[in-house]
Amino acid sequence: MSRATRDARILAEIEKACSDICDDSMNMYVPWYIMAAYAYYVEDSPILSDRTFDNISKRILENWDEIEHIHKKYLNKDMLEAGTYMGDYPSRIKGALDSVRHAYR
Repeated sequence: MSRATRDARILAEIEKACSDICDDSMNMYVPWYIMAAYAYYVEDSPILSDRTFDNISKRILENWDEIEHIHKKYLNKDMLEAGTYMGDYPSRIKGALDSVRHAYR
């Protein structure tokens, strides 16, 4: 299997896991959004497609008042509307991202 094929398979598996987890609890959009931002902006190694990242930002905006998560304070509507992340990262995010990468390598 080529590296590109393997990377595409891993990305698809991570996106499915993200979708399944967030379908069970909309609160989980928050850590997935922040993990994906960290992977993209800090590590330059995305775990979600741009489309999925944009969809997550839309879901968070649509459900802003109902979402409850300890890391919600790291987000604001302006960054979500822009589909970007311009804040500090919670200390747990790197470890959570490492766990996701390890589970799907």
